[in-house]
Amino acid sequence: MKSILLYCLACAGGVFLAIQAGFNTQLGTILKQPILAVIATSIASSVFGIVVFLIIGKDTFQFERIVHVPWYLWFIGGLFSMIGISLYFYTIPKMGISKMIAFGLCGQLIFSLIAGTFGWLNLPVEPLTSKRLIGAFAMIVGIILINLK
Repeated sequence: MKSILLYCLACAGGVFLAIQAGFNTQLGTILKQPILAVIATSIASSVFGIVVFLIIGKDTFQFERIVHVPWYLWFIGGLFSMIGISLYFYTIPKMGISKMIAFGLCGQLIFSLIAGTFGWLNLPVEPLTSKRLIGAFAMIVGIILINLK
């Protein structure tokens, strides 16, 4: 039961990211500048994140943990987020949201298989099995089929 909830939450996260991409693509198109849409997204995410943290997270946070965080972890996620979101906002008006999300998922799938196999980014190692390869292949074929005219 717990894993079903996690699967549903992961799926909902994907839905929210697709909705976010659609709205922010509109913003970037109107502004004629996808980078400004990324800045707006980052500021809004920070504001909403702070509010949620103050409501549900402040009691469990220990400030002494901050000194143990490597300096680059404060910034590198934001760099990759800015690049990834900018690429989304740039490509969606040219490709359409379903095609862009499908190709974006393809990139995520390929990278996650490689990163999981080797434990990159301090992630748990997930051996590359024949089942996982067949599943990835099926998803990639699905992405291609979604994008055929």
